[in-house]
Amino acid sequence: MFEFAYPWMYVLLVLPFMVRLLFKPYKEQREAVQAPFFEKLKKITGQAPGKGAVVLRPRLFQRLMLPLAWVLIVTALARPQWVEDPITKIESGRDLMLAVDLSGSMEERDFTNPEGNRIDRLEAVKFVLNDFITRREGDRLGLILFGTTAYLQVPFTQDYNTFRLLLDEAQVRMAGPQTMIGDAIGLAIKLFAESDSENKVMILLTDGNDTGSQVPPSRAAGIASQNGVTIHTIAMGDPTTAGEQELDIEALQEISEITKGQYFMGMNREELEDIYHRLDELEPVEFETLSYRPRQPLYFYPLGIFFIIYLSYHLFMALRSLIGRKEKPAHA
Repeated sequence: MFEFAYPWMYVLLVLPFMVRLLFKPYKEQREAVQAPFFEKLKKITGQAPGKGAVVLRPRLFQRLMLPLAWVLIVTALARPQWVEDPITKIESGRDLMLAVDLSGSMEERDFTNPEGNRIDRLEAVKFVLNDFITRREGDRLGLILFGTTAYLQVPFTQDYNTFRLLLDEAQVRMAGPQTMIGDAIGLAIKLFAESDSENKVMILLTDGNDTGSQVPPSRAAGIASQNGVTIHTIAMGDPTTAGEQELDIEALQEISEITKGQYFMGMNREELEDIYHRLDELEPVEFETLSYRPRQPLYFYPLGIFFIIYLSYHLFMALRSLIGRKEKPAHA
């Protein structure tokens, strides 16, 4: 669609008429008589010459060119532009943080891949998360890795390729052999505090129990709830494991209950995939559409026409003058 950004600039079209009404025409002074014997005429007549003035009359082409040039200049000032069809940009209204356990127990090879080969728990998590990320198009995803310490691996981003790359680089025990669930929740709360999103969701994947976080998991869950963070917990591995690697199902259920999330049990890869399908239903993607219309400026077209006319006129006059001098007969 064609339109002008500043159509009110066309009021300047009357400016030349106003100037003509308010100001007198320019008068150029010239000698009244031009003759080689002018001085002799002065002596014979005994009269002193006087000075007059004439208003230069523009040529026909000038009369046509000047108004057209002014219209073109005013048109350029009005900023003509071509407005294209609206473009809709889709953005997410949710920040989703994934917290993945890298403690020593995650190296247990009690899962199978699609080919039926035995893989460790971390590899199973990566496999399922990759599919999960594909379905989260539009969300901002973040990644926390935790073991003895918790640290941010990926800040909230919509760059899913980088997210996958950094997730693939995660290795068992790279954050220490223990399981600090409370510290991971605390770090997530801090990161969510810096987010403007109204929908703050955390998915916690672990196969063990908290082994000494500075803030107990239940206390951290309470703080998360106060800050509007929903935590869905996923317990992985064998629930019959004893010792430091014992799976604390009650603690994970409590975390999800306090934060109004849900608890899931992922005993194998198929169950993990089912969990993510259910999470897709629990946390539907919320989109916000922002529309804008690209604008292509066109002001250079009237300016270009103006300069072409202006240069063509002066080139024509220069050629005319040159031809006239060549055709003028030489004096003896």
